[in-house]
Amino acid sequence: MARSKPTDATAPSGNAGRGPKDGGRGRTSGATVAGATASGKTAKPVKAPKLDKNGQPKVGRLTKVRSQGRMIKQAYGLTRKNDPKLPWIMLIWFVAVAAVIELIGILLGSPFLFIPLALLFGGLAALIVFGRRAQGSAYRQVEGQPGAAAWVLEGMRGDWRVTSGVAGTPQLDAVHRVLGRPGIILVGEGSPGRVRGLIAQEKKKIARVVGDTPIYDITIGDDEGQVPLKKLSTHVMKLPRNLSAAEVNALARRMSALGGPRMPVPGGPLPGGRQMSVSQRQVRRR
Repeated sequence: MARSKPTDATAPSGNAGRGPKDGGRGRTSGATVAGATASGKTAKPVKAPKLDKNGQPKVGRLTKVRSQGRMIKQAYGLTRKNDPKLPWIMLIWFVAVAAVIELIGILLGSPFLFIPLALLFGGLAALIVFGRRAQGSAYRQVEGQPGAAAWVLEGMRGDWRVTSGVAGTPQLDAVHRVLGRPGIILVGEGSPGRVRGLIAQEKKKIARVVGDTPIYDITIGDDEGQVPLKKLSTHVMKLPRNLSAAEVNALARRMSALGGPRMPVPGGPLPGGRQMSVSQRQVRRR
């Protein structure tokens, strides 16, 4: 005789078989769950921002590219105001370099293969011309004004410890002190007669502290024995490296006893009382 299969019992109705609403072990209501959102999803923990070597939050590459693009655009606008021929000169260089590259491609029998190279090198040539014209425009604006040498020194690439206005006169003659791998560099701007006396006094004062460390002196000007403002950065960076990085740090600690600036020096003045923009500094450094 066949045995019938037992049927499944139906689920109990009402509250039977349900856990407690509140106060159940290990369970809480959806409104009190820690980190729960209004939709019932748990909130993601906030990640701490990554820091760079200086302890500052890191900036993304895309943000850096956008920032540099804005600075280049600003520098282009400022340079074009002082150099109306800039767009045409950049265009001529772009076309000339691209044409030469493409001509090489035609001679080698691969004209289409050289098109990307022609555009790339043409754009690079235009950017180089733009950088040089922007640098020249910036120098022309600050040349002959108080603080121009300090502006150039503070914009140099590398580990240079610049102290502006360590000595000066009421006529706005000034001496700036630079500490770097060559040693101590004193840069004077203003009247040559007054500047020579200021540099001599500063040399005696520094020699008591730095001992046998080389001390160089530079006077800004276009006369014989002077260094033009536009060549100041190149002249300083070509000086021989006499100190190591550790010796520079030790010397900086000893020179802290000399104090800082003794006179206010404008940081890169422009005609009409305007200050040099950040974008022009960035372009000049390139």
